[in-house]
Amino acid sequence: MTELNLSHLTLPTPERRVYCNRTLNLRSIRAIGFDMDYTLIHYKSAEWELQAYAHMQRRLAQKGWPVEHLAFDSELVSLGIILDIEHGNLVKANRFGFVKKAVHGTRVMGFDEVRALYAQEIIDLSESRWVFIHTLFGLSEACMYAQAVDLIDEGRLAPALGYRELYPQIRASLDEAHMEGQLKAHVIAEPERYVELDPELPLALLDLKHAGKRLMLITNSEWHYANAMMAYAFDAFLPGEMTWRDLFDLTIVRSMKPGFFTGTFPFLELVDEEREHLVIAQNQLKLGGVYVGGNAPAVERFLGLSGEQILYVGDHIYADVHVSKDLMRWRTALVLRDLEQEIVSLTAFADAQVTLDALMEEKELLEHRFSVARLTLQRIEKGYGPELATPPSARDLRDTMQQLRARLVELDAEVEPLVRAATTLVHPLWGLLLRAGNDKSHLARQIERSADVYMSRVSNLLSQTPFVYLRAPRGSLPHDPITTAHAAPDTHVDGWC
Repeated sequence: MTELNLSHLTLPTPERRVYCNRTLNLRSIRAIGFDMDYTLIHYKSAEWELQAYAHMQRRLAQKGWPVEHLAFDSELVSLGIILDIEHGNLVKANRFGFVKKAVHGTRVMGFDEVRALYAQEIIDLSESRWVFIHTLFGLSEACMYAQAVDLIDEGRLAPALGYRELYPQIRASLDEAHMEGQLKAHVIAEPERYVELDPELPLALLDLKHAGKRLMLITNSEWHYANAMMAYAFDAFLPGEMTWRDLFDLTIVRSMKPGFFTGTFPFLELVDEEREHLVIAQNQLKLGGVYVGGNAPAVERFLGLSGEQILYVGDHIYADVHVSKDLMRWRTALVLRDLEQEIVSLTAFADAQVTLDALMEEKELLEHRFSVARLTLQRIEKGYGPELATPPSARDLRDTMQQLRARLVELDAEVEPLVRAATTLVHPLWGLLLRAGNDKSHLARQIERSADVYMSRVSNLLSQTPFVYLRAPRGSLPHDPITTAHAAPDTHVDGWC
């Protein structure tokens, strides 16, 4: 038998890998559904948010709000932050819901101020008080909300308008812009300005299709927009006369997720694509058909599949992965585009992190020695405790403590700039997406709970092949044996599959 030379095949770089929370055998997946926006179509978020912000700004100005002088500030907002609309704050929380950093309006709150306000608070996203920014579409509204809080504090907005009343009005101003299609009209007119092409993506989907997977597009966008975006992103990279339509067994637009998974909406078939003429789909769905609305159980019946035979891939933690997993028991994959920047930043910081780890290990050892010396001095002075064979003098103990304290002060001076650099990786204010200090962020916890696997782009599946067995790592616990000098949770991403 001829031995194949596969030496040209290499592992993908860390930022282009697929990461596992729950083991997934892709061979057992019979159908895969894809969201479109920020899943199959990646936008240049800076351009998109500038347009979204400008639309909100104009609409709010028409209502008499003094917002003409404002501008979108990307350094103020980040994916994974949470709006506290009761107090007018932007906050970042850890996996347990404890607030680790907060900004009131655009003013960064001090440690003591944060502790005084949130020491007794645990964030519960089911409460209307909290608004979780877990999709890139939310950045512009979060920025406008923070700036509007400043206007209230400055007395420039109506006194009756409180922090809690601000958000619905800002949200509605963006919804109106979406409904009228003005933002999407800009994108359709200049897709090269707003869309980041991924030439590898069509091949990844072709691999899946020819491996026997049924592919579905399930998006909340309307037909004319989805058709334009998919044609721009796919058609130039497909073989021959093939178009994006040929990739999908079902195309479902205006799916109204999460209602698609929770409701029983009927399917409307698009029978005239130019005029967007719809008729109620009376009989079974058709392969290659385009439909509006509908519901997941009907899709299962049509495919003759259910539950863990279907994988859904999306960017929205709730409307895509949480609901499809919780209600339908579909397998789930989250696309987190900013994961690439996160991993690149962590890799670049790796050497500094090694230095920081070594300093922290020394600090912990010296703190322990200081505490032992202090306890020994306490026992000698109070006259209790076990008798020592060669007891140290109180003076020697105080000298030792003074020397240890001096070295600890030196260590703190060495550690401080490294810690500051570590906490401003990716974003100057909010830091890493998936970390809140050394702990997991609230965003990381939501991903861990809802997404079986996660990745920066759908095309990351290309290097894995449609036949991969994606294995989750053994879960770590604080008491697990430490295999490195000092465990550094901020320097690596567990669970590459």
